[in-house]
Amino acid sequence: MAATATAQVLDTRPAFPPPSVDARPVDRGAWIAAFRHVRDETERRAAPLSPEDQQIQSMPDASPTKWHRAHTTWFFEQFLLKERVPGYTVFDERFFYLFNSYYVQAGPRAPRISRGLVTRPTCDEVAGYRAHVDAAVADLIAGASEAQIPEIVAIVEIGLHHEQQHQELMLTDILHAFAQNPLLPAYDEGWRWPALAQEPGRVALEGGVTQMGHAGSAFHFDNEEPRHDVLLRPVSLDRALVTNGEWLEFMQDGGYAKPELWLSDGFVAAQNEGWEAPGYWRRADGVWSSMTLAGLRPVDPALPVTHVSYYEADAFARWAGRDLPTEAEWEAASGALDAAFGHVWQWTRSAYSAYPGYRPLPGALGEYNGKFMVSQFVLRGSSVATPQGHSRPTYRNFFYPHQRWQFTGLRLSQYGA
Repeated sequence: MAATATAQVLDTRPAFPPPSVDARPVDRGAWIAAFRHVRDETERRAAPLSPEDQQIQSMPDASPTKWHRAHTTWFFEQFLLKERVPGYTVFDERFFYLFNSYYVQAGPRAPRISRGLVTRPTCDEVAGYRAHVDAAVADLIAGASEAQIPEIVAIVEIGLHHEQQHQELMLTDILHAFAQNPLLPAYDEGWRWPALAQEPGRVALEGGVTQMGHAGSAFHFDNEEPRHDVLLRPVSLDRALVTNGEWLEFMQDGGYAKPELWLSDGFVAAQNEGWEAPGYWRRADGVWSSMTLAGLRPVDPALPVTHVSYYEADAFARWAGRDLPTEAEWEAASGALDAAFGHVWQWTRSAYSAYPGYRPLPGALGEYNGKFMVSQFVLRGSSVATPQGHSRPTYRNFFYPHQRWQFTGLRLSQYGA
């Protein structure tokens, strides 16, 4: 496939600007424009891929691009159109089974592991599905009564942020698939890592009682609230992210083979999976390269290390005689950190759990975050694959400690310094 422009990968357009859901009167034109902006970005990210590319599911944790395109459409049809448009014509009743993800209250769903087997509908039919739903949503926003419109735009808003999450997954999932292909194809041969400016030194936090969590009416997911008091110890966080060069030193010192550095489950995972380097790294003639969205490229020692699991991040911190920050420490320091956003998600040592007083949303949308608050760790920031306008200091991403197909990296902290 011919190389595509870098803009195919990174959305350099202005962030989509939906007005506040509390604004009155509701600016219907602005909401329609925001809806189209995000929906178009999904198609823009899918555009470099062939129908065959869009079908592949390379592991149970990943999903086909075609499925992402359909699932984000199902979200609007399920939670908005079916419930709020009298006489709405469903595009295809079978899609409610095929493209539900994990919403038990929304009905039965195809097994996640089998998404790559759903060769029908075709990519063209999914495009028709998207067009059908897009037109219906725009008509609903334009024609809803003044009494209906506040609730409608609130659901549109969460649907757009949900779709942006899947836009990131589209890139991480296809990267994993291409890394399994002997041809090592590029998603975009023109893709390059964003400009990175990192300074030495640390951000010192004095400690004491502070607050964390989202405040105000701007959009946020339910797991970011309520805002609450936390007690911080005096701590300092590195301004800079850990780099590939630093990770090479860890590897050269035998870091992957020293059980004293590792959590027990992590060392077992590293041994069973044959980890000797970050995900997608491979060595030939003594030289390390990494699979990227531009294909296989030499490892650049100056760039942030990425595709490392929590287990690896924790082992590296122990090797360095340092710590991973807690999510409260990261949030408190975030305004002074280099490359806090737009490079790699950063592991914290905080378990993903509910904030004091947290309550999930009512109904099936309440399954969005709350039911996953066990056995995972929080990551903060955002990555090179995160769409514009989809990051904020209180955002809580979360993954299992063995997972490393996302753009996951780390920065270190230290107490008493």
